[in-house]
Amino acid sequence: MYLLLVSFAILMGLAVGWSIGANDAANSLGTAVGSKVLTLKQAIILITIFGFLGAFLQGSYVTKTIGKGIVPMAELGKNLALYLALVSTFAACAWVVLATYWKMPISTSHSIVGAVAGAGLAIGAPIRWKVLLDIFICWVFTPVGAAILGYIFYRIFKNIFYRIIPRKYIKITMAALITVSGCYVAYSWGANDVANATGVMVGAGILSPHISVMLGGVAIVLGIVTWGYKVIETIGTQITRLLPIMAFSVQLASAINVHIYTVFGIPVSTSHSIVGAIFGVGLVRGVRVLNVRIMREIIICWLATPFISGIISFLVLKGIMVFVKIGG
Repeated sequence: MYLLLVSFAILMGLAVGWSIGANDAANSLGTAVGSKVLTLKQAIILITIFGFLGAFLQGSYVTKTIGKGIVPMAELGKNLALYLALVSTFAACAWVVLATYWKMPISTSHSIVGAVAGAGLAIGAPIRWKVLLDIFICWVFTPVGAAILGYIFYRIFKNIFYRIIPRKYIKITMAALITVSGCYVAYSWGANDVANATGVMVGAGILSPHISVMLGGVAIVLGIVTWGYKVIETIGTQITRLLPIMAFSVQLASAINVHIYTVFGIPVSTSHSIVGAIFGVGLVRGVRVLNVRIMREIIICWLATPFISGIISFLVLKGIMVFVKIGG
């Protein structure tokens, strides 16, 4: 029975990885597609390569926070930790898949953090509220920081770029900058988000950190190549119309923003970062160019995500406990 539950838990973690690839792939090169620098197929190939590299090389930084920082899973009984991992990954995956179907770029980080906290409450585990508060503060600053960086970068680049680059080289130079900065976004996204898929597996002692980031990286790649195109439309074309130099500013701002949080092991939303950067760049041209209705819908989904995934995991785990004794 234990091995069967372990298998289910790993499958659910892989499903979360798949949903991350499906929902968040747009964050790295969606703007490049929206600005016509890359085709959808070219963008998906690059996201796949650099997203996996980020997961493999720096994915372990955030894994500790997801696996042990919110609920001290290592201090729980073996079965409790296993059920918490299984149910929290199920709840996070269910909500992300629904949001992806509705083409909304929600945060898988918010989803898994809310789900872990909800499952922890269901079994009466100690919740580290201080860690949750710190994560929440970082969530608030993620889009704000990206918006500020995006605003500054676009202000600088739009004034100097056309002065220092000869006219005949502008198009190719801009395409190269957008592609490279988009690959950097994909790398920082893979490094930060892979923990959302398999962090609880490490916390429950099911997988080693090294194996977990490998499996998570593969699952993310599958999500990119099968469903990743869905949210790219929203990111690339429906928030604001992006010129190539705007796309470069957005991607550079978002990548730097997420990479900083990754180094400190904080699970933040790449979706928040890229949408915040788009907002900041859009402000340079004036609020009128922003699609306020889309922005409002996205913000509502952001706010609802941790609560919905937390409620799902809480109710599912409570339901299981009615029929199964899982203590110890």
